Amino acid sequence: MKAPVGTTGLIFNEPLLWEKGAKGRTGFSMPLRDIERYPVEDSVKGEGPDFPDLSELDVVRHFTRLSQWNFGVDSGMYPLGSCTMKYNPKTNERQAALPGLAGGHPLLPEVLCQGALKLMADLERFLAEITGLPAVSLQPAAGSHGELTGMMVIDAYLKSKGQRRTKVLIPDTAHGTNPASAALCGLKAIPLTSNEQGILSTENVAELMDEDTAGIMVTNPNTLGLFEANIQQVADIVHAKGGLIYGDGANMNAVMGIVDIQKLGVDVLHLNLHKTFSTPHGGGGPGSGPICVTERLAPFLPVPRVVEKDGCYTLSEDFPQSVGKIHAFYGNFGVLVKAYSYILSLGADLKKVSQYAVLNANYIKESLKDVYHLAYDRPCMHECVFSDKHQEAYHVSTLDIAKRLMEYGFHPPTVYFPLVVHGAIMVEPTETESKEMIDAFIDTMRAIAEEVKADPERFHEAPRITKVRRLDETGAARNPCLTGCGR
Repeated sequence: MKAPVGTTGLIFNEPLLWEKGAKGRTGFSMPLRDIERYPVEDSVKGEGPDFPDLSELDVVRHFTRLSQWNFGVDSGMYPLGSCTMKYNPKTNERQAALPGLAGGHPLLPEVLCQGALKLMADLERFLAEITGLPAVSLQPAAGSHGELTGMMVIDAYLKSKGQRRTKVLIPDTAHGTNPASAALCGLKAIPLTSNEQGILSTENVAELMDEDTAGIMVTNPNTLGLFEANIQQVADIVHAKGGLIYGDGANMNAVMGIVDIQKLGVDVLHLNLHKTFSTPHGGGGPGSGPICVTERLAPFLPVPRVVEKDGCYTLSEDFPQSVGKIHAFYGNFGVLVKAYSYILSLGADLKKVSQYAVLNANYIKESLKDVYHLAYDRPCMHECVFSDKHQEAYHVSTLDIAKRLMEYGFHPPTVYFPLVVHGAIMVEPTETESKEMIDAFIDTMRAIAEEVKADPERFHEAPRITKVRRLDETGAARNPCLTGCGR
């Protein structure tokens, strides 16, 4: 094995801001006052806010040091399964920062923001073409928000038909937010067990689907990284009972330009722009979870909607069956710009994105399946799911493997999800990683598998060279500190 990508070095400790600085220290100069002094202290009750007194250097070093504790896709490979932690080309960030886009106020009159409105209309058209679903709303602010909005649309549609259904089918390979989104719409989640191939069973769907069930929420490809090959037959069963198909599009990175979602029978699909379409994911910033729907569901989309007439764009609320407004203004516009730029820059090559993502995942699967247990040994899509079954005999768990991987300089994959695989290790390399980096990851995982046999005890102490040693995760979950316990 070649030298690991991670090493030790200078890691700075950094106290809280309130523990730094000194009274009277400041990092900026106040401008000359052009109004009369106002005694603010007379109008403030109590002692006022506790702001630390810091120099400019104090502030710069504080946030620089904190940034050095972080790991991101700009630092190294981020193989979190089901998350699509891909590299984001910086050109898309540049477009979103253009003054005419970044500086536009959301309350500008429509005559002064025609470009922004056209951009949104074009992005809706692009997403409709990519998915095959003709009507789009860009309002939802995240994937889970898109799920909720999509289920609200389904609920509104069924009510318009005089129906009040109370249940929805949720496969065991769906994303965890699906049942929560359904519950918020007053629907009871009915668990649906996958078959021995890790995909939906038409027999199970037919047995559970009835006139009281609103439909099914399907993640496709599912969280095992497998394509739901029976989806069209499932859709026929659900539609025959008057239900609808909700598609969780969080894993769209595997099928762009390859699958027509509407032809699969899907009625509503959400997309994660912050996963699939090159906008930062995992950094705490805003996301975007547009929904794409069939023509019959278009009247129920959120308002306002961008409408074009005679070359002029406007935001219209003239849709009486709409579920209403689900986000301030129209959505997270900066994220929309980045996705728009990404789609324009790649064009027809969006298909290659998915092809390379699938190739990389299958390469990892084939390269590691002799040392890590593979619950479903068949061609995967964008991700593959191993487990710790082979390491259990040495009393080494998935968590131990993940912590040891950190010592080699790799962010761990997703662990213990999906729940249908005991001790799951879910790896998604995405299309942006080179063969050299993927080979380094494979070599490291193989080296760890050998270490398990030679010295299993060392795994219970990992990680030993990180900023923070292994935490008591059980204690943290049972006794969370939510109010700044360190102060």
